[in-house]
Amino acid sequence: MVSGAAIGVIVLVSLLAAHPVLGVLMILGLLGAVVATVVRSVRRRTEARAVWAARAQHVEAYQNMSPKEFEHALAFLCQRDGCRDVRVVGGSGDLGADVIATVPDGRRLVLQAKRYGPNSTVGSGDVQKVNGTYQHAHGGHLAAIVTTSRFTRPARDYAVRVGIRLFDADALAGWTSRTGPAPWH
Repeated sequence: MVSGAAIGVIVLVSLLAAHPVLGVLMILGLLGAVVATVVRSVRRRTEARAVWAARAQHVEAYQNMSPKEFEHALAFLCQRDGCRDVRVVGGSGDLGADVIATVPDGRRLVLQAKRYGPNSTVGSGDVQKVNGTYQHAHGGHLAAIVTTSRFTRPARDYAVRVGIRLFDADALAGWTSRTGPAPWH
């Protein structure tokens, strides 16, 4: 018994033997499709590298700022992206809020800024502090922690449970370069 695939191959070979020009056209079409796929793949990788390089420059600039400058930079990003009533309130005793703003849809956002080096991490204690204060102490509807580094697994897990948004260095770079969302989206 001959399988359907074998019959298909036999028919194709017979057709190509009878019409060699058709075979050449099929091979050229297949080669064209392969070349187009490779070109698209190279273009995507090149574009992704350019975006990553631009993002890396943004994060490095933030890491070179003082903590106060970083808070003001986040306030600027909020204003740039349509927030109003933006205030920098950080400092000792800030109760987990460095920037408070009203986002474009009217919700009150509380941002905690953590300007750390690339080898440091933000832990769950910081997320717990923000969670304990953003609603009652600051009247926030939503909260986000923005860092120039990354978050520990327990911090990420806890933030998911309580609905606090975490913006690591990559997300911050995306927000800054407008290749990613703002913390309230």
